[in-house]
Amino acid sequence: MAFPYEPRFRAALASLRREGRYRVFADIVRRRGEYPQADLHHAGRARPITVWCSNDYLGMSQHPKVLAAMHEALETTGGGSGGTRNISGTTHYHVELEAELADLHGKDAALVFTSGFVSNDTTLSTLAKLLPGLIVFSDALNHASMIEGIRRGGGEKRVFRHNDLDDLERQLQACDASAPKLIAFESVYSMDGDFGPVAGICALAEKYGAMTYLDEVHGVGLYGPRGAGVAARDGAMQRIDIIEGTLAKAFGVMGGYIAASAEIVDCIRSYAPGFIFTTSLAPVLTAGILASVHHLKASNAERERLHERAARLKRLLADAGLPVMDSPSHIVPVLVGEATLCKSVSDSLLQDHGIYVQPINFPTVPRGTERLRFTPSPVHTDEMMDELVRALDAVWTAHRLERAA
Repeated sequence: MAFPYEPRFRAALASLRREGRYRVFADIVRRRGEYPQADLHHAGRARPITVWCSNDYLGMSQHPKVLAAMHEALETTGGGSGGTRNISGTTHYHVELEAELADLHGKDAALVFTSGFVSNDTTLSTLAKLLPGLIVFSDALNHASMIEGIRRGGGEKRVFRHNDLDDLERQLQACDASAPKLIAFESVYSMDGDFGPVAGICALAEKYGAMTYLDEVHGVGLYGPRGAGVAARDGAMQRIDIIEGTLAKAFGVMGGYIAASAEIVDCIRSYAPGFIFTTSLAPVLTAGILASVHHLKASNAERERLHERAARLKRLLADAGLPVMDSPSHIVPVLVGEATLCKSVSDSLLQDHGIYVQPINFPTVPRGTERLRFTPSPVHTDEMMDELVRALDAVWTAHRLERAA
């Protein structure tokens, strides 16, 4: 008798639906030049919505300089890159972009990947192969891409309590002083919106002879001089061995990267299967990223506007008695606390008010902390914010949800 493959798949999906964790993708078309406005497509019809959950934090996907660079590259080079970086896929755009990113972070070199997930997964797993016996100290709230990379590396992993320097030091003290060590952490934790203690972790790394690996995915473009990130803001960028970032959030296009010493970057370039055996980013994308990085190195206007917008939204939510979670960053989470309810609230906002915010459920966040995660941008207006708060107030009342104390 054959194994019941299809029933097993159906049972797995049914389990997600029972728990309220089954993901439904919103089918949207963003309007060029009108972000955060988009059209939601459903059952053959389209209707306007306002997007409140995009990671296009600064709206750079719509910036005239970015679009112009992409159009020019498309006309100059065509569509794809034509191959892996080793086999015809290294264009001059890639070379220029890596130089720009190395300069941004004050490092010798940088390496561009097809996504932020790939850059974390590939780099962390390769480091374990290059450094036999490596012990990785990982913050308890690190992103799934970091966890997966550390797991695939196959070395020893020790998880320290989130942002707890005392716990990290206890674990470092307990290790063989001569063993290779790496501390992997983030600058901005994207679901709670809190900052990692960059300087404190650097001090411990220096004290105990560990390397540092900092995920700046939610920090690059948004903090620090020239948008170099939280480590730059905190005056600790030069103390970080490897900085990892994304090109799809603040920079508004696609891809990921690392910046480090020339030797580290060359080793990852030469040994990492996730880099070696994949087609490189298309020149049209790379050109757009290059224009975005150039612009944000020189312009603070977008960053200043973003932080003003986030602060205003937090005030409005708090004044309305809505349970906005404490967040010192640009991320604005609102606690719901139960998966099915969180999805129902999200559905009501979309269907009844034209407001799109995705429910954030387990395993992205722990059970019981399900939430809506709002990401205001420089182009979210006062009117959009006022409408959002009115809609949330109405949905909260309709669902009989608890208010903030």
